[in-house]
Amino acid sequence: MSMAVPSSLRALAPPALLPYPLGTSGSARPSPAHRAARGMMVARRRGVALAAAAVAADAGWLERLPEKEKPLYAHSLPCIEAWLRSVGFAQSREDRAVWVAETPVWHARLSLDVTDLHIRYLKSGPGNLEKDMERRFSYALSRQDIENAILGGP
Repeated sequence: MSMAVPSSLRALAPPALLPYPLGTSGSARPSPAHRAARGMMVARRRGVALAAAAVAADAGWLERLPEKEKPLYAHSLPCIEAWLRSVGFAQSREDRAVWVAETPVWHARLSLDVTDLHIRYLKSGPGNLEKDMERRFSYALSRQDIENAILGGP
């Protein structure tokens, strides 16, 4: 059932108080632009809620991290993922084994391969790289050594 807002009431109500912009016919149906904007607001709120939940979940995994001197193979996957997020990497939606980071100095793509950790610093980033630079690190290296090498940049 569609309820049209009478023109006498429309004139009295400021646009900010209406539930959504009125169409040109005066119908009380949301315009496609309003529906899209509302969807983005809901998605943004949902994204913030998901990010807050991820931070809370990461806190638990970060507490379980072994000492920095332990080899990376001694860490569980959830601990490694929480650690990567804590140092500025974001997990790719397309490939869960791929992580990306963008700093003011470099952009990188990190992948957790079966035998080693692989990082590629991208020439398309803000640095002065002539070509992409790749490095591979064994999971036998300590988390501290890998963190220092990765965050040191190309």
